[in-house]
Amino acid sequence: MSGYLDATFMIAPLALALREGGVPVKIVYLGHRDGTALMVHKESSIYSFKDLKGKKIAIPNRYSNQHLLIYKGLKENGLSTKEITLLEMPPPDMPAALSSKAVDAIIAGEPLMAVTELDGYGRVLYQAKDLWPNFISCVLVAPQRTIDEHPEWLQGLVDGIAKSGKWLEASMEHRMQTAGAVGPGYYNQHPRLLRYVLSTPPDRVTYSKLALLKDDFKQIEMLAAESGILKKPLIFEEYTDTRFSDKTHNATAYDWEPKASSADSSKESVQ
Repeated sequence: MSGYLDATFMIAPLALALREGGVPVKIVYLGHRDGTALMVHKESSIYSFKDLKGKKIAIPNRYSNQHLLIYKGLKENGLSTKEITLLEMPPPDMPAALSSKAVDAIIAGEPLMAVTELDGYGRVLYQAKDLWPNFISCVLVAPQRTIDEHPEWLQGLVDGIAKSGKWLEASMEHRMQTAGAVGPGYYNQHPRLLRYVLSTPPDRVTYSKLALLKDDFKQIEMLAAESGILKKPLIFEEYTDTRFSDKTHNATAYDWEPKASSADSSKESVQ
């Protein structure tokens, strides 16, 4: 909003809310699909959405698609958000809250949900893909200023995301190499955690099919309006600019191999 950023990833409903509020931004691409899990304590008696009645559920914030995922799941099981307690909580705080049983369930993007599994106290109730196929969480958003003044730079960024996703999806070996290469430096996370997220199951997070599709956003609009995040559904063409996305349809994977040290450390950790 201040013009400090030329582009950023943000949760999809927040981008729509900004646009509804008159902020001149547009969605130009996706970041990934799926990559969210609804977790409960392994000692919990919760085994279905109906078991969440009367429980405390931590969500990232009301503008998150994780919030909409909970709303959707409750609705499909004859429940409402009035029958649960939703707590807005920073995702890094969620694992500790679940471990201490301060909340009954947590939902956020990876890799933080997988932390609870690897540490031995978390159990997956649902993967996002089980409740909302091709679930979208993060979108690439650019201010109109960037779109108008630097379209070539923005296209290069979108192309880079597309090519990276193609490379990552090419094989499990690429996923494991990625975990070793980016875990400590980019995410300050142990490669073991990222290896788990990228392989258990293999489609826990996907990085292909990132083009903007109108039907995908129709459901987000509808749920956001029903849940009160938006005043009413928006017009797809007014909050997206699909020109950049359209040019990625024939994107090919990067011709890239990790440095020997990254590859070696990944192999060592797999063993």
